[in-house]
Amino acid sequence: MQAGKNLSVLKQVGEEMQLTWAQNAITCGFNALEQILQSTAGIYCVGDEVTMADLCLVPQVANAERFKVDLTPYPTISSINKRLLVLEAFQVSHPCRQPDTPTELRA
Repeated sequence: MQAGKNLSVLKQVGEEMQLTWAQNAITCGFNALEQILQSTAGIYCVGDEVTMADLCLVPQVANAERFKVDLTPYPTISSINKRLLVLEAFQVSHPCRQPDTPTELRA
């Protein structure tokens, strides 16, 4: 699911194809994840406690937003992400708040 963040792959596909490639990779992963979450989700990805799955979800949703992926087809992913972003740990560690985040991607 981190395909869109893999800088070496993005460089190989070329600048003109990066957006399309990243959107396709993210959409493929989100299609599968949305189905899985139908049977595992509670408040978060796996029940009602934060798990490693949630730690991976937030940066991937941020990545999807970066590459302008339409999140409408993923209501479960979107609602879990929103609940996670209310938690302080996710707010302070969000990818857009990291020191090496380019200025144009900061919140």
